[in-house]
Amino acid sequence: MRIAIEKARLADLVATQVRTNFLLEEGEEFTLCSAIPQALARAEKCFAASKNKYYRREGEVFFNPYHSAQYSIFLYFLSNTLFKTSGPTLLADKVYYLNKLLNSLDLYYEVELPDVFFTDHPVGTVLGRAKYGEHFSFSQGCTVGNNKGVYPEFGENVRLFSGARILGRCKVGGNVILSSGTYVKDTDIPDCTIVFGQSPNLTFKTREPEYFAR
Repeated sequence: MRIAIEKARLADLVATQVRTNFLLEEGEEFTLCSAIPQALARAEKCFAASKNKYYRREGEVFFNPYHSAQYSIFLYFLSNTLFKTSGPTLLADKVYYLNKLLNSLDLYYEVELPDVFFTDHPVGTVLGRAKYGEHFSFSQGCTVGNNKGVYPEFGENVRLFSGARILGRCKVGGNVILSSGTYVKDTDIPDCTIVFGQSPNLTFKTREPEYFAR
């Protein structure tokens, strides 16, 4: 994967941002830098599946840390990698908080997103501890949350357009689009469906699987 800046400069960038906003304690910078290669490998796998023109440069997978959506994905992978390596440490908290500070994305490191997920405009989105399928994607102002402690379960290739909200006991099939402004609560959604409206008055429109491969 090509990176817009050298890897050493990327490590300096993240460390400086954390240090400036939250401080770095003794030993934390080494731990942070040690987690970056694994986070980059995860980001490369994710970016390689994207058809967005900004994720490739001259035929190679490309990462620009000054592209906010790309950087938000990378910071999630970094905080999640730190969590998986060392548990819920203050350093993992800091990287999670940095992502929230820079990108207005509330994506906690204990939330398990799939290997491949996408966002183009993450601003104002909150993603809770749902079960997410591969190729999950979201836009700005989206919410995935619980109702009475129960979170949704998503199949593969589910897309949340701007302002979409889904809460509670929802089993969402594969190839599903929640249209802009949709609100779903405690409702199952079948495969190959576009959803409109507000619970309990939702409208489902069925499409062929090919429609969702656009």
